[in-house]
This record gives sequence, C-alpha cells and structure tokens, in this order.
Amino acid sequence: MWVIALKMLFHDRVKFLGLVVGVAFSTLLINQQLGIFLGLLNRAGAVISDVPEADLWVMDPGVKNLETIFPLRDTELGRVRGVPGVSWAVPFFKSMATIRTADGQLESATLLGVDDASLIGIPQRPVLGNIEDLKQPDAVAVGLDGYDKVWRNQELELGKVVELNDRRAVLVAIVKDSPKFTSGITFFTRYSQALQYTNNGRNQMSFIVARAERGRAPEDVAGEIRNRTGLLALTSEEYRQRSIQYIIDNTGIPVSFGTVVGLGIIVGVCVVALMFNLFVLENLKHFAVLKALGTRNGRLIGMVAIQAVVIGFVGYSVGLFGAACFFEFAGRNPNFAGFFLPWQVGVGSGAVAAGIILLASLVALRRLLFVDPAIVFRG
Repeated sequence: MWVIALKMLFHDRVKFLGLVVGVAFSTLLINQQLGIFLGLLNRAGAVISDVPEADLWVMDPGVKNLETIFPLRDTELGRVRGVPGVSWAVPFFKSMATIRTADGQLESATLLGVDDASLIGIPQRPVLGNIEDLKQPDAVAVGLDGYDKVWRNQELELGKVVELNDRRAVLVAIVKDSPKFTSGITFFTRYSQALQYTNNGRNQMSFIVARAERGRAPEDVAGEIRNRTGLLALTSEEYRQRSIQYIIDNTGIPVSFGTVVGLGIIVGVCVVALMFNLFVLENLKHFAVLKALGTRNGRLIGMVAIQAVVIGFVGYSVGLFGAACFFEFAGRNPNFAGFFLPWQVGVGSGAVAAGIILLASLVALRRLLFVDPAIVFRG
C-alpha cells in the first residue's frame, strides 16, 4: 500500500512540486525572518558582550538601554571601588560621533572609551596592529567591518588619519568586534582621549564596568552596589537582557517580523491544504477502487499520511537548506554580519511544517473517509 501511495504522489509531478514549494516557502520565510530578528536583538547587547572581562555594569538609575545614557560623576568610580566584593572597577565611555571618511563623506560612528591603564573593553585579539599602541596620542582602533565602510575597497593598513568630531585621530589597530545595533562603524580609544573627542558637559562617564571578587556571586555584589551608592548595578547578562527587552517593548520590530512570519504560515497552510485537497480529489477514484477491494479506512489514512510525510520532509528540507544558504552567503556582507540561524528556530519551523501538513491531511481526509466505492462503476 505504501508503494501505491508513493506512486500516486509522484505520478502527478506538478502538484507534488507545488506542495513541496508551498512547505519550502513557508519554512524558508519563517527561518529567515526569525534569524534576522534574533540577530537584531543580539546586536542590541553587542557592546556588553564585547566586554567579557566585566560581569557588572553600573549606571544612573534612569538608564534603560545602551543608547540613552545619563553620565555619572567621576567620584562615583571611587565609591563603587570601595564596595565590598568588587575586585576592580574602571570607567567606560560610550557616545555617537561623526567622522569624515577618506572620500569626504560624513558617517555616524559609535565611540567607545576604555580605561587608560588596563584597556578593558577592547577586543584583545586585533586583526592588525597592537592594542597597547592606543596609549599613544590621538590613537584609535576601529572594528573590522567599520574599516571597510570608512576606507572602502582599500587594503587593511595602519597609520591612516581620520577626522573624528573634527579632531585628528590616527588608526593604530584594527579589531574584530560584534556588529552593533545603531552603527556599523565602531571606534575604540582611551577614556581620556574619548573625552577630548566629545563635549558632553561636566559629567562624562557613561558607565562603570566592574568585576566581582572570586567566590562572590555577581548578583549579590550588584545588590551591594545598589544599596551603598544608589546607582543601578546589573550583571552583564541582566543588562544585556534589559537592552534587548527595551527593543522588544519600544519598537515596531517584533510586530513587523511577526507579521511576516504569520503571513508565511498562513500562505503555507492555504497553498498546501488547497493543493493537497485537490490531489486527493483527483485520485478519489483510485482510493474508491481500493475501498471496493476491501481496503479499510485505516489503510487509506495510512496512505494519505505517508504522502503527507514525504511532502513535509522534502519541503522542510528544501526550505531549511535555502535559509541556511541565505545566512551563509549573506553573512559575508558586513551589513548582515552577526545574523545567524539558531537550531531552535529550525526545530520550531519543523513543528510548523508538520502542523501545516497535518492540517492539509485533515482537510483531504474529509472526503476520502466517506467516499462511496460505487463511484467506480458510475460513468
């Protein structure tokens, strides 16, 4: 019976191809959109992820994300360092800056200033150059993807000069950093140097990054900092999740991507259910013959089920392969760097594909189970 069911399925190649394309399209759309959505959310906490040495972030109590910052007084650094359980604490500066590229164009960039002595906050494996050279006057480092946008189609080279907020900056290192949410260009420099590039008023320290002493839970130390200083102290993961949640709650990104994913599911259901129902109707006489020969409904259901499984498996595999190819090749473009396809999304899209096939099978079985074998003998 299984062989007969597969022969019936493969015989009508046009409908078989249409069914596979319907499942594949839905799977591709779900995986692509969810992968991009998760990549965008991951970018929201990229600055935090790029400082793995610190497990605590201290800021003004009103700060909700990485983009809206209320600077701290310099004296707060000493207060945080004096909290029991804090192993070390250093200043961290973040701001937006305007740069003039080599071809005279203006670009927006993220400027990060790190502790002058330890340089904590800069990726420690440079692509080119030496991180310690940042201690030179006017020295800056740039992210690899940002280099391609500032000096387009030019080979990696140190010593280049760029205008950063109308001030001279000399490139001494190129690093591999995580893609950021707001800008594709990130410059790193010393904290004291960053203050010279900006003029944010009397208070200029954006954050304090710190590490808990060995044997102390970061959550407990964060609570101690809040109690003693009145500042907001969060673990790195807490602050990262807070930044991501801010994007979810205050932007239209989730609704936009959710709408596209929902439309993909609806289109998949409609196309596959309709075509599979037509396929069963066109083969109704063949099923009637089998029923007239004594085949029970259970066997007929099994035949439809094996057809549905084959369609679902082939369509899902094609769609998942297409999504994987998209992220593989699109990821080579700096604008798509950081987007990925988690295995959980692949599993979830598989469940959706199974649901689409199940619904299509139920629609088709309505007619099959009540077919009259006598239709075989009607003209």
